[in-house]
Amino acid sequence: MTPARISLRTAAITAVAATVLAGAALGPGAVAPAAAAAHTSAVSAAASPASVRFVHIPGDGGVRLAANVVAPADAGAGHRYPLVVLPTSWAMPQVEYLAQAKKLADSGYVVVSYNPRGFWQSGGRIETAGPPDVADASKVIDWALDHTAADPGHIGMAGVSYGAGISLLASAFDPRVKAVVAMSGWADLIDSIYSGRTQHRQAAGLLGGLGTLTGRPSEEMKEILKDFLGSNLAKEQDMIEWGRKRSPATYLDRINANGTAVMLGNAWGDSIFPPNSYARFYDKLSGPKRLELRPGDHATPELTGLLGVPNDTWDHSRRWLDRYLKGDRNGIDREQPVQLASRTKDGYEGYPSWSAVPGDHRRISLDRTQRIRTDHNSGADGGTAILSGVLDQFLKLPPLASIPLLPRSFAAVWRSERYATEQRIRGNVTLHTTMTGNKSSGTAVAYLYDVGALGIGKLITHAPVTFHDRTPGTPFGVDLELFSTAYDLPAGHRLALVVDAKDPLYNEHNPDGARLTFSSPADDPSVLSVPVRD
Repeated sequence: MTPARISLRTAAITAVAATVLAGAALGPGAVAPAAAAAHTSAVSAAASPASVRFVHIPGDGGVRLAANVVAPADAGAGHRYPLVVLPTSWAMPQVEYLAQAKKLADSGYVVVSYNPRGFWQSGGRIETAGPPDVADASKVIDWALDHTAADPGHIGMAGVSYGAGISLLASAFDPRVKAVVAMSGWADLIDSIYSGRTQHRQAAGLLGGLGTLTGRPSEEMKEILKDFLGSNLAKEQDMIEWGRKRSPATYLDRINANGTAVMLGNAWGDSIFPPNSYARFYDKLSGPKRLELRPGDHATPELTGLLGVPNDTWDHSRRWLDRYLKGDRNGIDREQPVQLASRTKDGYEGYPSWSAVPGDHRRISLDRTQRIRTDHNSGADGGTAILSGVLDQFLKLPPLASIPLLPRSFAAVWRSERYATEQRIRGNVTLHTTMTGNKSSGTAVAYLYDVGALGIGKLITHAPVTFHDRTPGTPFGVDLELFSTAYDLPAGHRLALVVDAKDPLYNEHNPDGARLTFSSPADDPSVLSVPVRD
């Protein structure tokens, strides 16, 4: 890197840092003015009791990691402070967490945030949370213990998205990590972007595009992405092994053996990492644990907190770190460990475990055989990655479909009776059916809708499923878990299950002329099971 580029980078980062810190210090209303007044922001930041410095940290193999250190003003005066390490999100610059890092430092933490290898000014190539990234996290901890006032007995990691995944993985391999907060991350990478053996095309394409725009993908990443998006089944097992190596769920026993205190947070509509795998992972953790699920899409529940605006996700995260790194008796460990916020109502509901969330199930018989063509989108779909979840989060506006007008040649539709009382749907909706294809491969997507008096359906949840190497004309059973949700169906409304064969979110594997038949044999009836709370 040339001296001119280094100077430009330093100036840019300093300006952004000052803006973010000033926004945090002055409050929500000051964020926009601060962005327009760099000089005022710099003065405000300089007045902060927390110090900020930008550094390079040698990672695994000597790769330089661009980082910043935010510490209490009296750090280095013989004091020791708990350490929080924050790997940045995918494609985000190293200043991503400065507002929250300042709050942590003001309350007595040393905070080190860094860009994982391959992104922005960090060296190396993007390894997609592979072993070099896990090794880098330990190197960052080593550096912090040698160069800051960090306390070696009180170390935590936290992050959003990519930072969440790296933090969980690092906690499996470095027993010094006593507490983790993993927001909008993943537990099982394959289950997240290849659920139902179906490529999540928009999610993978978005990650790949942003990685290329802001970093330097490794040759392995480029090859995996090419095979994945190109549906190269000859490489399917290689891709699965690649994903398994990068999945915290693979190392669950290590995390449990270390006794790490793990807090997980995700959004119901996360189009990159749906919440199902987090929920399953949570129930298998044996140490201190907490699971929070709320409305939104990928990383949107945490977004305002990154600007220093009051944010309950970050507030809860600091309470978790305070409890397990500082030993504060703040009561978070005595609250119900599973906290859910409905997509349609305000406030949180507490449960003792994920398995305790549904109190009962409404079972809808799917006893009418239906056959669909696969060459057109029926009009039912899961929306658009990120955008649809944001609209649902802030405007209570999920993807819509006119159920009576869906063409029955392309969409199979079953409806429940109208419910006299509100139905509080909580947890995982499951579908069991018998499918027959006239080709050896095929894809179907199931959608559950809230249908009002006018027949307009609001999407509650959905999920895709793909099959390969089936004998054409031979029926086979399908068990599909739809994406976890919390939704309140109003009294007088009914549920509608729609199944079609195309959705812009996913790759589809229906050959030309493919037909799919859904039946309900007497000895194996098809049923939709909807989890509810009374």
